[in-house]
Amino acid sequence: MRNVPGLETVYLDYKEKGVDFFYVYKSLAHPEKSGFVQPVTLEERLSHIEAAKRQLGTEIPWLADSMTNQLKHAFGDRNNSEFVISPEGKVIIARSWSSPSQLRSDLVELVGKSETTTAISDLELKISTAIPQKPEKVATGVIPRVERPSGAIALISKSIPSSDLREAPRSSKETDSPSHPLYAKLRVEATPTTFSAGSTGTLYLGFHLDPIYPVHWNNLAAPLTFTIALPSGVTLSKASGTADIPENTPADSDPREFLLDFEIGEEVDLNEPLNLTVNYFACDDDDQWCKAVTQVYEIFLKTDRDAGRVQAGGKRTGNDRGKGRGQAPQGGSPQMPSIAEMMERMDQDGNGIVSKQEARGPFQMHFDRLDTNEDGGLDETELKTMQERRQQMRRR
Repeated sequence: MRNVPGLETVYLDYKEKGVDFFYVYKSLAHPEKSGFVQPVTLEERLSHIEAAKRQLGTEIPWLADSMTNQLKHAFGDRNNSEFVISPEGKVIIARSWSSPSQLRSDLVELVGKSETTTAISDLELKISTAIPQKPEKVATGVIPRVERPSGAIALISKSIPSSDLREAPRSSKETDSPSHPLYAKLRVEATPTTFSAGSTGTLYLGFHLDPIYPVHWNNLAAPLTFTIALPSGVTLSKASGTADIPENTPADSDPREFLLDFEIGEEVDLNEPLNLTVNYFACDDDDQWCKAVTQVYEIFLKTDRDAGRVQAGGKRTGNDRGKGRGQAPQGGSPQMPSIAEMMERMDQDGNGIVSKQEARGPFQMHFDRLDTNEDGGLDETELKTMQERRQQMRRR
C-alpha cells in the first residue's frame, strides 16, 4: 500500500465529479508483514480492514473480497492492481500495478480535469498503529526463528471442526462452529515445488499467533504439541513434535516452528490430506483467562496460490536474502540478482510462481522451455536453471 497517499489525493480531487473509489482487501500478499497472518474467517478479514484503516489513515472506503478470493482470481491475482470501471460495469482500464499519477491522467481524459489538485503534503492522514502493542510481560524474540527451506512453496491447509471445538447448536438450522477463534494460525510450506511418487522434501510448520487477538503463549503450562496422521504412502521424519519453552519467560508471542523431512511412496493418493492436530495453552493479555486450545487441520500436498509469500518475517536457508541488488564486490563485476530477488521483482501476485504474463526479459523469451513441468508458471527451481545457464555463458 505504498501508493496510498497518492491515491488519497486523487480521491479528494475526483470524488466530487462522481467518481467512486474503493480499496479491495484480498488475501495477504506477504503474510507476517507487520505481524499479520492470513485470516480464516470473513470477520477476521474485516478486522484486518479496520486495522489497515487505522494504520494508513485512509478516507477511501474498503471492500472485502470473499474468503474464496473470487475477486482476486477474477481480476488476475495481482497484489496491487488498479481498475477503472464504467458506470455500466465494464472494465475500461486495467493496470497490474497501481499508479496514482497515471490514474489521475486517466481520469482527466475520462471525466475532465479536477477543480483542485491536492498534493500529498496537503493530506492530514491520521495514522496510528495497526496492531495493539503487547504488554511488557509478553516477550518477543526469545525463540530463534527456524530457517525455512529455500524455494519452499505454501501448501493448502484447512481448519476442520473437532468435537473438542464445537458448541452445541441452538437450533437445527445452525451449523457447528468453534467455541473460540483460531488464535494460532497454521502456515505450511514445502519443498519441492511439485509432488509426485518417489519425491522427497522438507515440510515447514509454523504456528503464528494472530495479532488481532490479544493472547499469548502460556509458558507455565504444557508447551504446544502437534501430531500428524499420515495417508498411506507418506512418511515423515517425525509425526509429532513439542515446541521449545524459552527459559525464564512465562509469556511470549513468538511463532512455534518445526521442520520435518518427508518422503512420498510410489503408490500414494496425492489428493488424500495429512491430518494435523495441535494443542496449546492461550492466555488473554489482560490476564482475564487462560484456556487449553485444540485445533485440527487438513494439509494437502498442493500449492496454495492465495497464501502469499513471506518476505522478511521468517529466515530462509541459502544466501539469497539480504544482499544488495546488483551490487558489485570491490574490483569485481556486478553480481547477478539472487533467485529470491528475481522472484520478488517478477512475481507480482506473490504466489511463489512467475506466470508468463509476469515474466520479463529472457525469462519471458524462453518461458516455454524453462517451464519444465508444464504447469504454466516458473518456480524458483526453474528460475535457478536459467540463472545457471547465464552464469555458464558469462564464464566462457
